[in-house]
This record gives sequence, C-alpha cells and structure tokens, in this order.
Amino acid sequence: MPSAANSRVLSGFLDYLKIEKGLASLTIAAYTTDIGQFAGFLEKGKRTLLNAQRKHVRDFIQQLFANSVDGRSVGRKLSALRHLYRYLLLDKLMEHDPTLNIDSPKQWKVLPKALARDEMEAMLRSPHAVADGKEAEALAARDRAMLEVFYAAALRVSEIVGVKLEDLKLDLGCVLVRGKGDKERIVPLGKGAQDALTGYIKHSRPILAKGTTSPLLFLGRGARKLTRQRVWQMVRAASAGAGRRASPHMLRHSCATHMVENGADLRTVQTILGHADISTTQVYTHLALDRLKSVYQKHHPRAKARE
Repeated sequence: MPSAANSRVLSGFLDYLKIEKGLASLTIAAYTTDIGQFAGFLEKGKRTLLNAQRKHVRDFIQQLFANSVDGRSVGRKLSALRHLYRYLLLDKLMEHDPTLNIDSPKQWKVLPKALARDEMEAMLRSPHAVADGKEAEALAARDRAMLEVFYAAALRVSEIVGVKLEDLKLDLGCVLVRGKGDKERIVPLGKGAQDALTGYIKHSRPILAKGTTSPLLFLGRGARKLTRQRVWQMVRAASAGAGRRASPHMLRHSCATHMVENGADLRTVQTILGHADISTTQVYTHLALDRLKSVYQKHHPRAKARE
C-alpha cells in the first residue's frame, strides 16, 4: 500500500479524474493500479510522488522492461504518470515534471500476430453448415465469402459489416471500402474471394434476404444487419476448426504479412489497409528487410555462401 503522503496525492488525483474529467470507473481503476505501482517503486528508495525525479521514472520503466512487461503496458503506465504530474503542476504542488522528455515505448513496432499460410488456407475451408436445410447452407456460404474478403482485402470488422452490394465491383475485381473517418478506398479482390462472392450472391444471399431488400452485401437471417459480435463469433468458430484461435484483426494482419513476405512494397500495403500514415504500416518493415536480405544473399556475387 502507498505511504500516507502518496495516498493523499493519489486520492486527490483520482477525485480530479472522476469529478472534473468525468472518466469511467475502469479507467480510474487502471490509473490507480499504475500510479500505485510507481509509488511502491519510489517508496523502496524512500521517495514520494512529490519529490520524484526524471531518473526515478526512467529506472521504473527499465524495471518494467526487465520484468518482461510489454511495450503497450509500459506506455499506458507512463501515460498515467504524465497525467498525474500535469495535474500536480496545475495545482502548484510541484515545480517540475519528472516525465518530461521521456520517450514513450515504441509499441507500434510490435508486429501484430498473423496466421501462417497453411493455417489461413485451413480456416478458409472451415465453414460448413451446422444443420440441414437451405438456410444453414446459405449461412455457411456467407461465412466462407466473408472470410475470403477479410483475407483478400484486409478489412476491419466495421468495414465488412458496412459493405453495400453496390460497393462490390466483381466485373472489375474490386470493392469500395469506407474506413475510419468515412475515408473511401478501392481494394482489389483475388480470384478466391471473387468466386466465393459470386456463389454467395447468386445462391445464398436471396435465401437470407427472404424476399426483403437490403443495401448490405452480407446479411444475417431475415436480411438483418450483422453485428460486430456475430462476426467475431464466426471468425472464432472458423479458426477453431483450423486449430488456431484467431480474431478478425488477425486476418487483416495475415493479409498484410503475406503480401510483404511475397514482395509487396509498404506503400501498396498502406493503401490496401487504409492507413492514413505510413508509420502505421511500418510494423511490417522487418518482413520486407528479411526478404531483401534473402534476395541479396541469393543474387549478389559477394554475398553468396561459399560452397
């Protein structure tokens, strides 16, 4: 437990977050844990939150990394400390900010998890009708088509549930996608996705629509709009059948990973993923470098391994 001095500081800060900032209880609980952890670290050196220095914040971060705490968690804790000391400066309880000029962990450099190619192939074959009847077959065909589109176009969940029938241009082999901030992008679809979509639209979608009209491409029973939760459930079920617990975002990252491994440049991957900034796409840089090294080792006269 924090000392009395630290407890008073923490209590005042939490009241500020709750009353003035109106933050949710879960967010306040996270702040409590993170700052309490830093206070405990300081107390071992007979320091308090009010007399902490930049060196102590750096030592705390180094200790976290030494204990194998991941970059995202470290970044969150550092953010909590920044907010705390900003509050203490505003209240004139401190004259300096010990978190100043401390770089945030580069958490965006952590490569997202992706499926291996054989795992992806098994997952795409996974959806089967869970019962007899045309509707069950239609749902399985819809799920197969959605998985193909997830993988082919690297879509987000919100994007795939919002795709309209008019957005699909099968004759051109592409689909219009509305991403974050209603930004539009055109994404190509491979033959596997095109074939799955053609069969779904021709045979299965009319069964799910049941005579009603809907502008959406992918429908639930009775032409209802699919929820994000239902899409997650579908992906989880399909990945379980392939022997791997996956999420929709893993399919998105699998598309990007496999493209870079096959030689795609990052600008192309950025366009397909709909990233506003190339820095977001640069998590895949090391894959491109690995391929570059491989090609160099294979083709450069001075780089080839001697027999």
